Amino acid sequence: MERLKYVGHESQLFGVEEHRLIGGKGDGMRLFQVKNGKGIEFTVSADRGADISRLSFKGDNFSYFSPNGYVAPAYYDATGTGFLKSFTAGFLTTCGLTAVGSPCIDDGEALPLHGNYNNIPAEHIYWEMDEESIRVHASVKDAGIFCRKLELNRVIMCSKLKNCIIIKDKITNHGDIASPLMILYHMNIGYPLLSERAKLHISSKHVIARNEHAAKDMDTWDQIIEPTAHFEEQCYFHQFEKEGKAAIFNPDIQKGLLISFDTAILDYFTEWKMMGIHDYVLGLEPGNCHPDGRDKMREDGTLKFIQPEESITYQVKIEMLESEEEYKQVIENNEIDREDIRC
Repeated sequence: MERLKYVGHESQLFGVEEHRLIGGKGDGMRLFQVKNGKGIEFTVSADRGADISRLSFKGDNFSYFSPNGYVAPAYYDATGTGFLKSFTAGFLTTCGLTAVGSPCIDDGEALPLHGNYNNIPAEHIYWEMDEESIRVHASVKDAGIFCRKLELNRVIMCSKLKNCIIIKDKITNHGDIASPLMILYHMNIGYPLLSERAKLHISSKHVIARNEHAAKDMDTWDQIIEPTAHFEEQCYFHQFEKEGKAAIFNPDIQKGLLISFDTAILDYFTEWKMMGIHDYVLGLEPGNCHPDGRDKMREDGTLKFIQPEESITYQVKIEMLESEEEYKQVIENNEIDREDIRC
């Protein structure tokens, strides 16, 4: 690579640095800070399911970081909505693997809000790099005696040639009985990408309000407002006929991002609109389930299962947008070539 002649160490341009946090509730947490040399910088939180805690592009933050900040798994409260006490949000919180959404009791099991995956440390994590990409590999086990025995093997691939990231997860059931399988990629957009100037496009054909409160603003589900005191969250469920796409662009910073996913396997999409003061975040969330709880999905016959020794793979692509013209191209071309899922 010609430009390496100009530097003493490649980390001037790109690479991965491993860190540990000191102090506070995040004390000791392992972080992998990645930059691709073309503007993308993100952080993989090894002790929180190898999720992406921070994402920025050419100096502008894209993700929402909750008031909790970094919280180590030791502080996780698995009862009811205790998840919210340690919900960092970040760019990606993976929800699952056997429960997503509202706390409930299903098949005799008490299930917490959004499952426990995001509070499980990776047992094995490492990174590698070549001329085209940087890849972070992680293995996370959601397993126990007398219960599920699931393993998620994740690869986060960031191109060094284009400004895009692919998250690829392979989930395997190592147990001897079928297990419920629920996963939701809780991607959280924050300021300055998120503001009342931001434009939102989701290529869905049908939009359903989660409840009566959300239904009141059904006509403005795609409009972002300024931080509002006492705002009550609103959720909208999107249904697609083609490849799934969700894009956000803010003309104030002339930047945005596009999330792409295969609706044949990630067949649900939730928009979480939370326009509160300090709690100012937009969730763009592809998944294989909705967030109303496992009991509801079992009742309506839509709960998915993974069989013994079966493996199922999910994939999500995130692309950076650098101009209003690129955002317009996303809107005008609703169908994505499946080959383009690669960076």
